[in-house]
Amino acid sequence: MKCPFCGYLETKVIDSRATEAGDAIRRRRECLECQRRFTTYERQEEIPLMVIKKNGQREPFDRAKLLKGLQRATVKREITLSQLENIVTDIESELRNQFKYEVPSKEIGEMALKRLREIDKVAYVRFASVYREFKDIDEFTAELAKLHRNLDKK
Repeated sequence: MKCPFCGYLETKVIDSRATEAGDAIRRRRECLECQRRFTTYERQEEIPLMVIKKNGQREPFDRAKLLKGLQRATVKREITLSQLENIVTDIESELRNQFKYEVPSKEIGEMALKRLREIDKVAYVRFASVYREFKDIDEFTAELAKLHRNLDKK
């Protein structure tokens, strides 16, 4: 590690600990030449997760975009922002754990629907109506009937 003060290439680690978020290792270092101390952070380099849109274009996975869609579906529902952030984190983690670095937007939408169905049926139907692009009331009614049948099975 190069000292940011004098440029010397050798340092020693004085202290190491995980950050509060747990996403990095914080290290206090001391330069072996000038004895000045500085902090470094080590993070695992992640391969970007790419979303394949309906038209075939690829774009980086955007947590904020997914969260915004979930928030629109849950307006005036008793669902906390924390619950929605957990859904987004869960989806992203599941994709990374499957080592999927290119994923169709359809798959992300289905993952979101599955999680919404478990916590709020109204939010599920709202999200489904936009995500599945219902063309008319018949498609909307069919989705409600399917949801109702699944509830009766439980």
